[in-house]
Amino acid sequence: MSEFRHLSVPIALSPRAVASFAGNPVNLPRWASGLAAGIREEGGRWLADSPMGFVEVRFVGDTAAGILDHEVTLPDGTAFLNQFRILADGPHSLAVFHLRRAEGVDDAAFEADAATIQSDLETLKRVLEGGETGQGVE
Repeated sequence: MSEFRHLSVPIALSPRAVASFAGNPVNLPRWASGLAAGIREEGGRWLADSPMGFVEVRFVGDTAAGILDHEVTLPDGTAFLNQFRILADGPHSLAVFHLRRAEGVDDAAFEADAATIQSDLETLKRVLEGGETGQGVE
């Protein structure tokens, strides 16, 4: 069994509002630091300039239902699945990211990944709760 960690943040908005924003590829650079350089659509594919080079990001879950799983394909063709859910917590939400340690990743790199993801989730919370979305959210 592989090692994993669940990283989460509560967000004082409905799951529908959080999923709508976080599951829209256009919004990823606003809260996902690895994609902060921007993302663009080309021929139905979402491509982003990341610290690893150009990557493709493809949501594979039912984003309307809060399943924001997304596949990231690296420049060398390696693809990995990021499991990400927006769960209902009464009228609010809990954003939960399932971080799985990839084979060959040492402790320091795993901890760095976890810290980056937690920071990204905190940014998502700040953007949504602070009304920085540029769109109406509940």
